[in-house]
Amino acid sequence: MQNRIFFFAAILATAVLTAWPGAAQQLAASPPMGWNSWDAYGLTIDEAGYKANTSVLAELRPFGWEYSVIDEGWYMHDPFAGTVPARQYVWNQYGLLIPDQGRFPSSAHGAGFKPLAGWVHARGLKFGIHIVRGIPRQVVAANLPIEGTSFHAREAADETSPCPWDHGNWGVKDNAAGQAYYDSMLKLYAAWGVDYIKVDCISARPYRPTEIRQIAEAIRKTGRPMVLSLSPGPTALQDAEEVARYAQLWRIADDHWDGWTFKHEPGAGEFPFGLKDEFDRIAAWSRYTRPGAWPDPDMLPEGRLAPHPGWGQPRQSNYTPDEQRTEFTLWAISRAPLILGANLAKLDTYTRSMLTNKALLAVNQHAAFSHPLEHLPANFGRTRVWEAGAATTPCAPRTYAFFNLDDKPSTLTFAWNDLDASPGGACRIERVRNLWDGSSLDASGPAQIALPPHGSAVFSLSMAEAR
Repeated sequence: MQNRIFFFAAILATAVLTAWPGAAQQLAASPPMGWNSWDAYGLTIDEAGYKANTSVLAELRPFGWEYSVIDEGWYMHDPFAGTVPARQYVWNQYGLLIPDQGRFPSSAHGAGFKPLAGWVHARGLKFGIHIVRGIPRQVVAANLPIEGTSFHAREAADETSPCPWDHGNWGVKDNAAGQAYYDSMLKLYAAWGVDYIKVDCISARPYRPTEIRQIAEAIRKTGRPMVLSLSPGPTALQDAEEVARYAQLWRIADDHWDGWTFKHEPGAGEFPFGLKDEFDRIAAWSRYTRPGAWPDPDMLPEGRLAPHPGWGQPRQSNYTPDEQRTEFTLWAISRAPLILGANLAKLDTYTRSMLTNKALLAVNQHAAFSHPLEHLPANFGRTRVWEAGAATTPCAPRTYAFFNLDDKPSTLTFAWNDLDASPGGACRIERVRNLWDGSSLDASGPAQIALPPHGSAVFSLSMAEAR
């Protein structure tokens, strides 16, 4: 059965590449899949922890996982300190942040992340880092020179646009000096071998389109393909097409953490953003999802979140097993980027079973379309349904995911043709298969699906033309 599923995934991939000319050469032609250090390590990731997680990611590479990303803090000598000066940022003579060699020993003697990126590449993976937009304030105070130019840091710094929640940097002006600073930064990162860069405090709170454009231009000048990820959210829907011109993914919600829902005080924003709220947010952005442009609902805070998670105490994810599966299914069928947050070195069996589900991963990576269904049978109550398919032709295979947003169990009884995007009378359903356990449903009669509280189910339908 697994071989048949893998073969079907290959067919899906071929269909998508045919539907999207040039997709094979396009950067992030499918949703990026990988791991990010923030949910488990916060600011504290070091070389040993990074290598331990990346080694497990390499075991998952046959399933499509490929990006290993070091999140914020790699340039801090003391990430546990409470103030920016006490954290002791490390930069070179041109004011560019470089790894702290006490935490990343391979970066010694000016090597930067080049040796570590090489180690990642040797395992068939891709290397990523996180930055906060702008120039370190202490670099501006020292007015360090910008490499290869006559400009200095004060000419590039925009002191009217700091990051309101991270006090390490000033913004960058939309001028020649500002572009030169980003050019020098991305030139260094390209020389290290960076494949993925996550830039924070840029897509919302505040939205900085000038700096987005500058960074994208600096990446282009390097000649090295680098996926550009913008953070945090919520990016405004009205800015969707603009961010898609420059970045391959952008955050659509504030930091997402492991809770079904969170209570927010009036005026306090949407941090932390819960799983229940992601349904409406992902649905609103679904029309902007396409190869090379992926609305990003944030990382997957599943599995073991330790030793120093970016929010809260060290823990096993607060999700119930059903909620964890619901989250993974929603991200997968909506074609969201799949960026793991767990400590992979302590990966539990249940979480691993999700990360290695070839059938569901094939939907995420190779579907030609996906969307929530708007018109459902009256008895569906608080159930949400998503549909995805490899092609838009009437009898092409389709996948349906059912999500119970209620706090109590729900049982759905329906005919597949009751769904508003169903094949109708033109097609005959030949097989209905559960993508989680591989079991089959009777395709000839009504379906009955039992959903636990906050639970989900996902099925693939094979069809043929009705005779």
